[in-house]
Amino acid sequence: MHVVAKWTVLIEGVHSLKPMTSGWRRPSLLPLGLVVVAAVIILAGGTIRILDAGESCPDWPKCFGTWTFDVSEEEQLQWWEDNPDATEDTRGAGHTYNELEIFSEWVHRLLVGLVAFPILLNAIWMHRLRDTYGARVRNVAVLAGALLVMQAGVGALTVVYDNRDWTVALHLCMATIWTSTLLHQYHAMRMIEGVSWGIFSTSGAFLAKQRRRTDAFAAAVLVLLALGAWVSSTAPGAQYNQACSIGFPDGWPACRGQLLPSMDHTGILVQMVHRTGALVVGALLIFGAARIKTASRKAGEPLALAGAGGFVGGGGGGGCPGGGGG
Repeated sequence: MHVVAKWTVLIEGVHSLKPMTSGWRRPSLLPLGLVVVAAVIILAGGTIRILDAGESCPDWPKCFGTWTFDVSEEEQLQWWEDNPDATEDTRGAGHTYNELEIFSEWVHRLLVGLVAFPILLNAIWMHRLRDTYGARVRNVAVLAGALLVMQAGVGALTVVYDNRDWTVALHLCMATIWTSTLLHQYHAMRMIEGVSWGIFSTSGAFLAKQRRRTDAFAAAVLVLLALGAWVSSTAPGAQYNQACSIGFPDGWPACRGQLLPSMDHTGILVQMVHRTGALVVGALLIFGAARIKTASRKAGEPLALAGAGGFVGGGGGGGCPGGGGG
């Protein structure tokens, strides 16, 4: 009962907060802080990828049947003996992980669990402030919470299906969508708070005319990110990320020393589809941004929207951020 009372006091305190449009107490800092936390979670996932530790916790939500990361090699082997129906590690029976590898996966899961509370707080607060920020911001905050739950579920899928390429690609791209949702909430709140950013001075009529083009930008980048995640995922015995060999120039821009290699290996096909997609999407973004820039000048609109498209066009191309654990 004492715990329930403390939660009640906390939520009532959140309800009583008045919107602040300036200073460190303004409500828009909450989604911005969550974006930072999301970036940390993605970096933790990337560390898992670097350490090749995506299978270091073969069960979910526990890790080798425990809630800690301190699991000795003997305890790992014993867990496999006690769970003969568990999906075997792709490195083969008897493979064990060191403490750092297990810790990277464990802390990744921990961060996702810890961020659940501020995500819930975000949804409750935005519901209370809906008269100030509107139902749209409240709905985006609720969506961010739903996406976090879905992301945790997809993370569990990567464990159940032993980091199959499609689960990793889905997991990484869900992380991108979740982070983008929080960033969208922050931008929407700052616009309502009256911040003088150039992109917010673009008229609604002009944005409506460019909506189809900007939606195409977003969809194209998401597809490219999914392709990048597919390349970075290692199917059992495949290693798509090394299919074109490594190093410059044989591994890139060439593939096994050829600009147009034979497609007799699935990994090579995936690599070339990703590279071709990068060229197509890059061209789409650059030429699309140029069209928006021309239209902006003719309409006397700020060039911030075109600048954003040009920035993405110049920097787009890799796979989804993050790493391969649950």
